[in-house]
Amino acid sequence: MNNAIAATDKTRRGTIFVENAEILAHQSFPGDQYVLRVKAPKCASNAKPGSFVHITCDPALPMRRPMSIMRVSPEDGWVEMLYKAIGEGTRLLAQRHVGDVLSMMGPIGIPFTPDPSRPRALLIGGGVGIPPMVFIAQWIKENLRRDNSAGWKPFVIMGSEVPFPFKVQPSSIMVPGLPDGVIGGMPLMDDWGIASRLASMQGYAGCFEGYVTDLARSWLKALDESQREQVAIYTCGPTPMLAAVAKLAREFDLPCQVSLEEHMACAVGGCAGCVVRVETEDGPAMKRVCVDGPVFDAYKVFAA
Repeated sequence: MNNAIAATDKTRRGTIFVENAEILAHQSFPGDQYVLRVKAPKCASNAKPGSFVHITCDPALPMRRPMSIMRVSPEDGWVEMLYKAIGEGTRLLAQRHVGDVLSMMGPIGIPFTPDPSRPRALLIGGGVGIPPMVFIAQWIKENLRRDNSAGWKPFVIMGSEVPFPFKVQPSSIMVPGLPDGVIGGMPLMDDWGIASRLASMQGYAGCFEGYVTDLARSWLKALDESQREQVAIYTCGPTPMLAAVAKLAREFDLPCQVSLEEHMACAVGGCAGCVVRVETEDGPAMKRVCVDGPVFDAYKVFAA
């Protein structure tokens, strides 16, 4: 390990916890999607938006699986994740029941950094990239809105090509600049007083029929120049979507943070199996998504 990596890793010692996480709730949704809530007080107290956990899905399968954190409750000591059962590990996890105990490491990774100077946070999540956007919204609601003068006005856009893992409802929060009939939102966001809209190619009622970036572009065009100067983009989802969001950010000259999705073995920087090319001040470098990310500056990952 070179000196730069060693120095970076030392600063993170004592920040990742291994806990025996008891399953408190395990809900299934169409499209082989599941919302898993576990008791993990140390992780819940230290997680930040963009953090993820590494879970042992079943005693018969020692290799852990990474999962983004969707919500936490430091007071009650629980952590919640959304996942899709698509491989051996997650299919085994889907069979676990309330009361079962999982070995879980977390929180892991460099989180998002919401910018108070740009309070119009545009949060764009696609598929299993939705959870970090929910977590940022929770973080803004609970931590950044305490000072009413901050003027935070987040807008959440979520996209999915399978049914959303919640009941889509017309949002009571109006959003100027969107196409007629685009009223579907996430009920939890409405409860939090945060505007949200949904996009899909599947013709779901109330949802925008198209890409999340097209819906975001409509919203951005409706803002005046002074309003756009208050926007920063935060996003997570499949790599092609992230590249499109980075292109959108360039189009409007907006800062953009992306959370990358990569296969991981160790999740703590030892195996270097999740490296991606990132532009740095010293030129291109290979960075580990697990500990150097998963959140990066979009412009340093996706070339113009």
